[in-house]
Amino acid sequence: MNAHRCCEIATNGPGRKTVVGRNADGRPMALTFARRCFDVAGWIVPGAVLSLLPKCPACLAAYVAIGTGVGLSATTATYLRTLLVILSVASLVYLATRLAWRSLRRAAAQ
Repeated sequence: MNAHRCCEIATNGPGRKTVVGRNADGRPMALTFARRCFDVAGWIVPGAVLSLLPKCPACLAAYVAIGTGVGLSATTATYLRTLLVILSVASLVYLATRLAWRSLRRAAAQ
């Protein structure tokens, strides 16, 4: 069974291998428009959540009640706010680490 060219494995130095996607003529494949939009949204959504998240748990409970019609207690709103902050910061740290790792790999390959 023959493997497709897009599934070939290229080496980037001693002992390191990465999967490389290639076009039929051998050039590296460009990211699709949808993938670029998804990458940008990955940065925008957690940043927007952090910037728009109210500091007051009662305000968060009021926003949830206005938006969904579901009432939250102050304790639940506090836990929800803490959870949103942790998830947003964790996703931004993950994205920044992934970007730095890609940059380091590109710099090492050149």
